[in-house]
Amino acid sequence: MIVVGAGVAGLATALRLAPLPVTLVSTAALGEGTATAWAQGGIAAALGADDDPALHAADTLAAGAGLSDPEVARRVAEAGPGAVAWLADLGTAFDRDAAGALALGLEAAHGRRRIVKAGGDATGARVLATLARAAAATPRLTVVVGHATDLLCDAHGAVAGLAVRVGGETVTLAARAVVLATGGLGALYRATTNPPGAVGAGLALAARAGAVLRDVEFVQFHPTAIAVRAEGPLPLATEALRGEGAVLVDAAGGRVMAGIAGADLAPRDVVARAIFARTGRGERVFLDARRLDVARRFPTVAAFCQSAGLDPAAAPIPVCPAAHYHMGGIRVDGRGRASLPGLWACGEAAATGLHGANRLASNSLLEALAFADLIARDIRGADAIAGPPRAAGRTPAVPTGPETLAGIRRIMEAAVGLVRDEAGLARAAARLGALAHEAGAPEAESALLVAAAALRRRESRGAHWRADHPGQEAPRHADITLAQARQIAAALAPALQEVP
Repeated sequence: MIVVGAGVAGLATALRLAPLPVTLVSTAALGEGTATAWAQGGIAAALGADDDPALHAADTLAAGAGLSDPEVARRVAEAGPGAVAWLADLGTAFDRDAAGALALGLEAAHGRRRIVKAGGDATGARVLATLARAAAATPRLTVVVGHATDLLCDAHGAVAGLAVRVGGETVTLAARAVVLATGGLGALYRATTNPPGAVGAGLALAARAGAVLRDVEFVQFHPTAIAVRAEGPLPLATEALRGEGAVLVDAAGGRVMAGIAGADLAPRDVVARAIFARTGRGERVFLDARRLDVARRFPTVAAFCQSAGLDPAAAPIPVCPAAHYHMGGIRVDGRGRASLPGLWACGEAAATGLHGANRLASNSLLEALAFADLIARDIRGADAIAGPPRAAGRTPAVPTGPETLAGIRRIMEAAVGLVRDEAGLARAAARLGALAHEAGAPEAESALLVAAAALRRRESRGAHWRADHPGQEAPRHADITLAQARQIAAALAPALQEVP
């Protein structure tokens, strides 16, 4: 078995597969370079006396804007308490109250306090460290540090292995099952809360092999990235700050979310657009957390602020929306199976049906943990692949140059961001299609998929907001393949105009 990706989704899947032999392909040493380590939020789990998985599932469905799968929401919510217990058994030291019970926090759009944390706002890093230690101690788990460049198929078209660039050479790994747990694509945007490697690598791998993707137009922008620079990875002011009473204000101290349903705890897309409306007019928006003991309760945020010369105890924190999480991805079923035999996907790279059009806060780590278990159970019972892997005849992916990647980010930020319209999306799709063809850049292919899907969805729903189509149609999922995205780009090519 091969698992690609060493964040929470990849590590949890590899551990759940034990004692089967597993090769874990990671772009860096375990514990480095993943979005999990940057996750300040916690793990949503219905553990309180006033809570229940059914209530958690209901909140998930409400946030998903009509596209969350009720059965998936139920199963994942029910898996929450067990996932937290599994991590605790592995050694994760979750935050507890004076009585020794798990301390449960509140975040936007949750109807109950159900956010389990470790180290305040360092949950992702603590969980990742736990899983990395467990992986290092697991027999028959081999780590290969390299970049996956191609899925390999057998004579029947089933995925049967992986091409990996290790150092300066490409090696072929055979397997009867490949799990893509490669994370999201936030780093395709200029302003993001994701690490630089989050460029949709898994989407490109699967799409190049012919897999079906789903709902890739839905990119969530976190409303409160700390506005310390114009682009690149931005530090995050966790949503838990607003859950504990911090409020969004303008330069004069006026409440930004006044008169909006849910106020400062409205769903992320609502809050992000409210801030974007202000910043688009040249105004600045701040998160006023002076009433909180940020240094003690949110040490990660406090450290970010200190490094930028900010003091959240003395003045509000400047914030702006930034690309944060991808709700769409590789289409999978309730067992994590993709449309290609032999291929599974887990975590942010997958479209499981949980998040719909707008992810509920702190459901991402939970989803990865729940589906890691489901996928491992399914792989144990899956049929073996019939033959050895072979190259699929595709042009090998090549490393993308910094100028090409910078161009992709400019296009995505300008036209495929928080607010979209047909003219901008059409120009973006045409230009990204040309980049994918000319440069052979997998990042351009991932970006093209998002732009093409956003162009086809002519409505506003959740994190996908069309200024030219502000209304909603009947809820529907939207599947797309790379071949379809390329056709859309080719049809637009004659009218290609440079996107600023």
